[in-house]
Amino acid sequence: MGILNVTPDSFSDGGRFVGAQAAVDHARAMQEAGAAIIDVGGESSRPGATGVPEQEELDRVIPMLEALHGAVEVPLSVDTTKPGVMKAAAAAGAGLINDITALRSPGALEAARETGLPVCLMHMQGAPATMQDNPTYSDVLGEVTAFLRQRLDAAAAAGIPRSRLLVDPGFGFGKRDPHNARLLAGLPALTELGVPVLAGLSRKSLVGRVLGRELPDRLAGSVAAAALAAWHGASIIRAHDVAETLDAVNLMAYVRQHGGGDA
Repeated sequence: MGILNVTPDSFSDGGRFVGAQAAVDHARAMQEAGAAIIDVGGESSRPGATGVPEQEELDRVIPMLEALHGAVEVPLSVDTTKPGVMKAAAAAGAGLINDITALRSPGALEAARETGLPVCLMHMQGAPATMQDNPTYSDVLGEVTAFLRQRLDAAAAAGIPRSRLLVDPGFGFGKRDPHNARLLAGLPALTELGVPVLAGLSRKSLVGRVLGRELPDRLAGSVAAAALAAWHGASIIRAHDVAETLDAVNLMAYVRQHGGGDA
């Protein structure tokens, strides 16, 4: 899943792809590099970020989805928490809803059901504005797994078939570095929920702090984290650097397929 932020303030590429042509060019480049999904976001969820009004998010996202719908061949995902944006995005050509609040906004379950689209449910402790102030857990893997199971059940009760659902442990969303490490190592437990797992570790602060790298120098660490996530069972890797990440995941897949014994 290639990341396309059409926001002025995202932590990694804020402001770079706000213009329609720049966004389309970047989406095409990610598709050519091997992206199977393009994830379009119109509201930053970086630590400390505050939300934007629904109309502002619509003004950012809908024209971009309409432009991309005929410009790329891969499915488009909309990264949003707002029911109104979900419905408008579906009408504009989105093929997946990616919700960092796991459809907890009032009306989100109903809106997602009405769209008929697949939905990714993510775990986040707190809200982006405050989530990294003091995140605490007794058992991060157990708590995240229990939360995602509950949201899967809530979605099913609202009429969204389980076959349309994915989960995301939410690396960096209300988690300290040891929490992220435990979740990454424990991804096999999340795969037991019976739905695909999405992992987004690209350029995260975890990579920077562990390796002592500033944002422009996190490629190697991001690629290593992506390969680990895929090795432990993630079905979708959300990444800024598509070609490099895909190389790592493909190599991992080859080793997993052929590494069991001599040819």
